[in-house]
Amino acid sequence: MPPSRASDRPRPDRFAGVHDIDSGTAELVPDRSDPGGWTIMVNGVPSSYVHLNDPTRLDFEYMQWTGHVLDVAVPPGEPLSVVHVGGAGCTLALYVAATRPGSPQTVFEVDAALVTLMRQAFGLRAVRGLRLRAADGLAGLGSLPAAHSAAVVRDAFDGAQVPPHLTATAFYAEVARVLLPGGLYAGNVADTAQVRESRVEAATALEVFAHVALIAEPGQLRGRRYGNVVLVASQEPLPSDALIRRLAGGAVRARYVEPERVKELVLSLLHI
Repeated sequence: MPPSRASDRPRPDRFAGVHDIDSGTAELVPDRSDPGGWTIMVNGVPSSYVHLNDPTRLDFEYMQWTGHVLDVAVPPGEPLSVVHVGGAGCTLALYVAATRPGSPQTVFEVDAALVTLMRQAFGLRAVRGLRLRAADGLAGLGSLPAAHSAAVVRDAFDGAQVPPHLTATAFYAEVARVLLPGGLYAGNVADTAQVRESRVEAATALEVFAHVALIAEPGQLRGRRYGNVVLVASQEPLPSDALIRRLAGGAVRARYVEPERVKELVLSLLHI
């Protein structure tokens, strides 16, 4: 492999601070307690945490859960083809690149200026197998051939909400088209204590996918807190046992809501 060009090497120190991007501002904040760690703030909201010395470190709990989904998507040691809808610091893409070197990955990030900033700050051009494209997620999926990837991850927000066109039936239809047979989808949902957004989106996903599960912190599922929920979907039975084992051993407590229970939660929307 040829040596990396100087322009491809990570250099976040040179980009610390606030930058104008297409959607507002992005700020790179160094982790003063752990050199090598960086938080990316987009419009004042923590969007990603990247650790240059340990790309397997996933600080956000929903990213840890999504990491577990990616871990069981294909057998250990095999490359994992992934499409990421939403990029920011490309934390999960870097995780896959570290745990499954050479995996073919495409990241669609709608903010072109943010794409440029992340490439320059974290040397993303040098990550083998990774393509970072400035494009809307739905349009990006539409540009890919059928049966393209073993996994699709959505972590895209407009403010505090996922853009509506990335939660619609048409989006899920594109995800299903792009996935390989038995492929897995994982989507980050910012939800209320009533877990309404996740149930609404699960109902939409069930219009396309045969199997849909949810992962969340137990307190949220009891209506005690706002937080992130990871929606997992596939046309084939989900690797529930493997996910439950991984979630049980994780740093953050998480509950796996089985597909049959998700269908019950979706039906409960009719009574609200």
